[in-house]
Amino acid sequence: MNKYNDIGISKELDWDRIAHLFKLGIVAALMGLAGDLVLGWGVTDSSLSGIDQYFSRYLTVSDGRIAASALLGLIGIPIECLCYFGIYRLIANRSEKLAHTYRSGLLGMLAFGSFCHVVCCATVYHLNAIHRLDPSASSEGAIKFALYFLLPVTAIFLVFFLITTVVQIIAFSKGYTPFPKWCWIFSIAAGIIVVVVTRFFGNSEAANAIGTGWISIGNLWTFSGLLIMMNKIRGEKVI
Repeated sequence: MNKYNDIGISKELDWDRIAHLFKLGIVAALMGLAGDLVLGWGVTDSSLSGIDQYFSRYLTVSDGRIAASALLGLIGIPIECLCYFGIYRLIANRSEKLAHTYRSGLLGMLAFGSFCHVVCCATVYHLNAIHRLDPSASSEGAIKFALYFLLPVTAIFLVFFLITTVVQIIAFSKGYTPFPKWCWIFSIAAGIIVVVVTRFFGNSEAANAIGTGWISIGNLWTFSGLLIMMNKIRGEKVI
């Protein structure tokens, strides 16, 4: 009997390795979240309006905090993406077609995820640097920088992000993994709920910072939820 499917993956799941990836993913998600909190901790100036008001929350972010956020994301985000190959392994066990598409999304996220985060940090640095020289020109300068550098990489990243997110939800909800179908809720997209919830807490440092880290929180939710569910799937403790 052939122990491998058509894409060369064993039909027998290595639960220990998958559990290890999920545990490492939790650590990486916490690292990414720390970077988001460091960058997003601030309040907007209510006396301003429009884009000036939005950018005002970042004017109190020091260069050191920007650099720390960039470094944490540069390290944490690729590790998060690599750990999603634990989910890829689950999908490949039952649907080679979905697994192939999911892997394509993951490779794109791996290539552009940390790049997107670092350019975002660079945009904040650019904003603050201009503001120190000419406060009246800081918002316009930041917008141009974002349009030229941040927007293109973000658009590319979002394509792969959506592919990965949608395929994962489909795979779990249609039963193409060993997990119960309702485990589709353990998705990175769940982090969007965090953004909605933080709106109810007004203009505060904590709310703005947590809202900034919605993707990292979605990663943390995904890895933690699936790791805990492994207890029931395997019938033994994995954490």
